[in-house]
Amino acid sequence: MRVLLTGGTSGLGLAMARALVDDGAHVVLTGRDGDRAAAVAGELGGPGAAGRAHGLGVDVRDEDAVAAGTERAVALLGGLDVLVLNAGIGMRTVNPRFLTDPQPFWEVGPDAFRAVVDTNLTGYFLTARAALPALRDGGGRIVVVSMNHTTMVRRGFVPYGPSRAGAEALARVMAADLADSGVTVNILLPGGATRTGMVPEEAPVEGLLDPEVMVRPLRWLCSAAAAGVHDERLVANEFGDWLASRGIRDV
Repeated sequence: MRVLLTGGTSGLGLAMARALVDDGAHVVLTGRDGDRAAAVAGELGGPGAAGRAHGLGVDVRDEDAVAAGTERAVALLGGLDVLVLNAGIGMRTVNPRFLTDPQPFWEVGPDAFRAVVDTNLTGYFLTARAALPALRDGGGRIVVVSMNHTTMVRRGFVPYGPSRAGAEALARVMAADLADSGVTVNILLPGGATRTGMVPEEAPVEGLLDPEVMVRPLRWLCSAAAAGVHDERLVANEFGDWLASRGIRDV
């Protein structure tokens, strides 16, 4: 399996990249800092994983950088089977005290708004657009990382909430556009706040989900069992119930 995963140097992305490499997949993970991405990739997997993980520096806000990075990733992998859209920045970049002192939308600076939307929404669009030709060659899969609907409209969550709402709408439109194309698009979200760098250090740890919550459903979405599964929204911490409701056996 050949996977391109954006935003793979920490948090949810790192947990997913590590699991895929451990499963034997060949993974290119991206991050804005190329040296950090390469270092993280070099630490993934055990002794038998040499050469299965690569890290590239890609600013997903930059069309040319995305095009060049995607081309390089496809060359390194020898093709592409799965694209995981995960790169994003959170409310901490706009308001470090967003949990305790919510900032109304009219106090958010336009540059801060654009930075988050350009990363969390435009970055998904640019990467999916650049990767689609390679995915179409083998009937690939796109996994779009999202978040709870309640968080998208939470007080003080401009621009992070709208950026993720837009990304989820983008995923649904991509799924409609790619119906019957052989390329599937599905949405995956943790199901709650996760223990990542997007959460302030002073936030209570009780109730936070571990980033590993994403691993089980992602493995399933990449497996033969998920062939043909399209335009679904999977909540990671409810994944067992989702499978059971459809009479599907886990991998």
